[in-house]
Amino acid sequence: MALKSTEAYNESMARGWESKSVEAQIDMANAISAAPRAKRLTPAALDQIRKRESLMLSRTRVVREMESAQNPRYKAVLSKALTDLDAQLKRLE
Repeated sequence: MALKSTEAYNESMARGWESKSVEAQIDMANAISAAPRAKRLTPAALDQIRKRESLMLSRTRVVREMESAQNPRYKAVLSKALTDLDAQLKRLE
């Protein structure tokens, strides 16, 4: 008796979460492929963005080390490094 009621329940039940998940994935893929081509970056542009972010991280590290450095020679080295990083950042712009 319990078997019949389970079958009746499953026949009238809505789609399962698996099919909804697949449908959502298909919709997402369609939305991504329909995105304007202008927003997609070229590999060269992505490389330039990565270089800029790397230089900015290095600059932040150098500035923090300069603030805590006690040795004047080390401060001079960090100052030169900061000048070099700023020049590299300017060239990327």
